Amino acid sequence: MQTRPFLSGAAVRLRPATGGDVPALAAIRATPEVLARWRGGPDMAAEVRSDLADPATPTLAIEYRGRVVGAIQWHEEDEPDYRHAGIDVYLDPAVHGRGLGTDAVRTLARYLVTELGHHRLVIDPAADNAAAIACYRKVGFRPVGVMRSYERGPDGGWHDGLLMDLLAAELT
Repeated sequence: MQTRPFLSGAAVRLRPATGGDVPALAAIRATPEVLARWRGGPDMAAEVRSDLADPATPTLAIEYRGRVVGAIQWHEEDEPDYRHAGIDVYLDPAVHGRGLGTDAVRTLARYLVTELGHHRLVIDPAADNAAAIACYRKVGFRPVGVMRSYERGPDGGWHDGLLMDLLAAELT
């Protein structure tokens, strides 16, 4: 089972998400802006509980001014010849535009590099998600390429994703 750390960024605090966070995270995931990017079924609370129960993908709550405003999670590839970590994040649209996503991604990226020893990180936003791509660029992620018809969207159609990566030395 992965360690679920407590981490402090410039403005956000990342802490292990708990069952008590399910209502807030489910409400955030159900907002149209987030739901358009993250899949969800008819029971968003069940989806969030499923995420929290997955030992291979630790989930941290993102807190800002004492309130849960999103979640960030990671997964690791431990095969020695391909070892790296990947990040996923979602944030309440009510706090978009304040640099909190950048702070959360940077904070987790530093932990993955300095504490867990990853030399490379990946993230894969929707290819048309300009705000997310700009956020990840600020942390040091660079586009690698477009993954065509990468994921099924809430509309049932296939959508492109952008693979981005960051090498430890590029972390800003």
